[in-house]
Amino acid sequence: MNVAVVLLISLPVFYVAYRFYAGFISSAIGLRPENKGPSELAPDGRDYVPTKKAVLFAHHFASIAGAGPIIGPTIALLYGYLPLWLWIVVGGIFFGAVHDFTTLFVSVREGGKSMAEVANRTLGKTGFLLFIAFTIVMLVLVTSAFLGLTAKALTSLTPLSDLGLDASQKILKTVNDGGVLKGRIGGIASTSVIVMTALAPLIGFLLYRRKVNSLIMSAIGFFVAAAAILLGFVFPVTLDPRLWMIVLSLYSLLAAGLPVWIVLQPRDFTNVHILYVGIFALTGGLLIAGAKGLTIQAPALNIAQASANPSLGALWPVLFITVACGAISGFHSLVSSGTSSKQIRREGDSRGVGFGSMLLESILAICVMLCVGAGLNFSRYTGLVFPAGEAASNPVLAFALGVGNILHLSVNVPKFLGAIFGILMIEGFIITSLDTAVRLNRYLFEELWTVIFHRPAKIFRSYLFNAGLAVALMLALGYNNAYLTIWPIFGTANQLLAALALIAVSVWLVSRKRRAWFAVWPAVFMLATTLVSLMLLLFSKYIPQGNVPLIIADLLLLGLSVGVLAKAVNVLLDRRRGKVVPRAEAGALRLEDAEHMRD
Repeated sequence: MNVAVVLLISLPVFYVAYRFYAGFISSAIGLRPENKGPSELAPDGRDYVPTKKAVLFAHHFASIAGAGPIIGPTIALLYGYLPLWLWIVVGGIFFGAVHDFTTLFVSVREGGKSMAEVANRTLGKTGFLLFIAFTIVMLVLVTSAFLGLTAKALTSLTPLSDLGLDASQKILKTVNDGGVLKGRIGGIASTSVIVMTALAPLIGFLLYRRKVNSLIMSAIGFFVAAAAILLGFVFPVTLDPRLWMIVLSLYSLLAAGLPVWIVLQPRDFTNVHILYVGIFALTGGLLIAGAKGLTIQAPALNIAQASANPSLGALWPVLFITVACGAISGFHSLVSSGTSSKQIRREGDSRGVGFGSMLLESILAICVMLCVGAGLNFSRYTGLVFPAGEAASNPVLAFALGVGNILHLSVNVPKFLGAIFGILMIEGFIITSLDTAVRLNRYLFEELWTVIFHRPAKIFRSYLFNAGLAVALMLALGYNNAYLTIWPIFGTANQLLAALALIAVSVWLVSRKRRAWFAVWPAVFMLATTLVSLMLLLFSKYIPQGNVPLIIADLLLLGLSVGVLAKAVNVLLDRRRGKVVPRAEAGALRLEDAEHMRD
């Protein structure tokens, strides 16, 4: 199929979904656009920081996108582009966008509380403990997978021949790897990461303390991003992948406790310019390439071969847990209720930030599918993504080379520049999600201790202790496990969290006598899909392999998810019988309790 046809069908569908389905959801949940958000009612200068919609959208989109909309579709393309495309479109609209929008809205109404705290209000202390324990386990899996992927992106090497260069070139720094001269394209991304992170406090100071116009700051952000990339060509930073894991862990520990305006927001604000340009370039490049007759080289259906691959399995449930970001991702509920809800200024912004950013991510996932499926021949694709050993798998490089080939064919950009741009895109997504996820786990540990202990000891209130615990668990699991080993259980846990978050939203809506079917039926589908996936992973992979850490993680996820589900069903049945279900103690701020927000 022609790549332009796929895009020209998909884009109008997403527009109609935002225009009409998002409007229906807004009415159903009782959205009031002018209501003030938690950051306006209780700013603290650290986590609750009033943020302009465009800046918050940039932070939120960069945080939720992560590696998911690139890695997931790249791996799942082995099933064929048709089932992958259908899941991205249907899942993105009716599953992911609903999930992101409603979790952000509910968290805003609950004063910026996490979904675990929402479970505390709707399901009681038992439900809260089950939910928060599940979420912590899931986040450890997320950060472990992203840690390995970040190290992979920052150390990527590729043969000069793949980049359209010969041995006499002077543009890229090279290394002789097994007799093959390869370009250090990952080193360019490494330098850009270091430069943009180092300059983030200055950007944050100008943007949030000196209140410089956001358009001027966008120009500065674009200049910083471009300068960091150019510097990378001259001084590519090269470290061993495991050393990068340690460095990134130390950085995440520091970033998890600093006020969001110092590193998190300004680094995302700068980095997102690469991401926006990337999405625009991919979309435009694919449309032009389609006009030139480019078709998808991957098969429309390849289910038998993919199902037999030991890294994948049957179309259901594996496709639906491999492609998370881009269709539906539980991690998004943690970003929505962990950082974005604390920064939102007006309740009405949640529609654009929640529903809109999810659809943009779905568009990115389709572009990734087309770049990899049309930019590489199918044998080259399988050789990169599904080599003999899992540790050698490099979907990051497959995506980068696909981008290079598409941009070269469409607008004659040199292949090496397109490939480097692809690496920069994925690096920007992954590292943004990595430090956001560690910060979210810090929040969750802090909430957990306040419930377990009546008066938590000082150490349990320390950001260093809680962030350090999150980082230590991340490093311990990710250091010796290839990301392709972690990805299936991460994807399953991620989708299971999405189901549990939708269950919490459904109970919240039902308790307020509002319609909830649009959240219930995606929750039911994802719950069935992920529980089956956990059972398959446990008995067909982890137990036969003797992988003790992943056996423990799998059993924990199974037990905790069943516990949350049982508690939710019990609460709903009690409400149906007319029994008064006491709510947990209220937190410090609950917007819904304000007089101007009562239904």
